[in-house]
Amino acid sequence: MDDDLLPFEEPDAPAGSGRRPRRLVAGAFAGGVAAVLLWYVVGAFWVHRIDDDTAFQPPAVPPGAAQAVAMASALVEREVDDHHWTANDPFFLPGSLLDNMPNYQQGILSAVSRFARELTDHLGRTRGSSEADADLVTAASRLSYQGDIWVFDTSAPAFIAASSESQYREGFRALRRYNERLASGDAVYERRADNLLATLERIAADIGSDSATLDRQLHEGSGAFIDFRGDDVFYNIKGKLYAYGLLLRALGEDYAPVIAERQAQAAWAQTVDNMLTAAALQPWVVVNGAPDGQFLPSHLATQGFYLLRARTQLREITNILLK
Repeated sequence: MDDDLLPFEEPDAPAGSGRRPRRLVAGAFAGGVAAVLLWYVVGAFWVHRIDDDTAFQPPAVPPGAAQAVAMASALVEREVDDHHWTANDPFFLPGSLLDNMPNYQQGILSAVSRFARELTDHLGRTRGSSEADADLVTAASRLSYQGDIWVFDTSAPAFIAASSESQYREGFRALRRYNERLASGDAVYERRADNLLATLERIAADIGSDSATLDRQLHEGSGAFIDFRGDDVFYNIKGKLYAYGLLLRALGEDYAPVIAERQAQAAWAQTVDNMLTAAALQPWVVVNGAPDGQFLPSHLATQGFYLLRARTQLREITNILLK
């Protein structure tokens, strides 16, 4: 035994041996932080997609079915199943970091939901005196469901709720069932001028509301260096105009004889073109500059210009259909 050691006393530990566990802990912590950052940042870039393909078409539509119904169903299925619905992503998924894509997707659903209600109330029944089609009632109900509901919802019984995706899937499947019955002659799709007129008036009123939203945001956010709400408004309206543009293009095929009879083809084409031109705007950064600013653009004002042109042309078409 070493004479210099007291009984039960251990020799001194080698210099630096106590730092090794601390380095391991620090390294593990740094690695964990890096993994989390990669999960969120890389994952968000991977998930993010603003699909504004103006050439988008639904699968082949059988004779007798409605092109617009097929378009509505295909748009919802694309956003929910093909691109991943991001508006209700919980905090542990990378999509929870996104804001432009969720707003864009909800804009698309808003337009399709409006169209589904018009199908239920006007296009899919005989002069409003017949019973509403059961599949269209289901579609209108499911597609109007709130877009940010995941599995847990504090306002629901037992905090459990149906997810937005599950409701939207039921919605587009109901539209598909209706279209299949329409092709076989077991459903109604009234291709009359008065039904088309009512639908166009409601679409015009809807985008008129959007012009008021743009105007408010232009006044409230244009003085800020960065307008964090401006891009949310921009992408929500972009999604709505994109869906309306494609739906109107499809309605133009469904109602081609009516539109040709009233000689409204040119006005119809211009309306669709203005909606899809607005939908194709995709700046790297949405800037809400002053409308008369010298250096910073006002992307919201540009979007509003095309929106109001489309609304004016919709009004022109409804005036033509009244004659």
